[in-house]
Amino acid sequence: DMIDRALSETGLAPENLEIEITEGMIMEDVERAIETLVDLKVRGVKIAIDDFGTGYSSLNQLKKFPIDRLKIDRSFVSELEVNSDDQVLVEMIIELTGKLNLSVIAEGVEKEEQKKFLISRGCYQMQGFLFSRPIPSEEFGQSLKLSA
Repeated sequence: DMIDRALSETGLAPENLEIEITEGMIMEDVERAIETLVDLKVRGVKIAIDDFGTGYSSLNQLKKFPIDRLKIDRSFVSELEVNSDDQVLVEMIIELTGKLNLSVIAEGVEKEEQKKFLISRGCYQMQGFLFSRPIPSEEFGQSLKLSA
């Protein structure tokens, strides 16, 4: 399949590959999704659910998924420093991931206040314009060399 081919062509070890899927993708065919995720997990591939909290999955279904990480959707982060409802939801997601032994990453972090809030609640992995805008892989390699 495509993943085996990619691993073979790149020489990447399966445990160094993380596949991101959205809640919506899973909910289209839950049983088939679980089957596919279990197969990937058995082979050592890590799995992250992207846009967590925006889809239709229930917490009951979440426990069936063999995942490693939840990604908090940017819609909960964008007004985090001023919206108490978003604060409560983000705190609950962070707590949930801890209790389920999952890692958590917040998307859409653009302000220092958001970063501070997330760190104070135990979320240490973040993505967003505060850290970098999306850049082509060629530029990434160059910027990595410059920062080393």
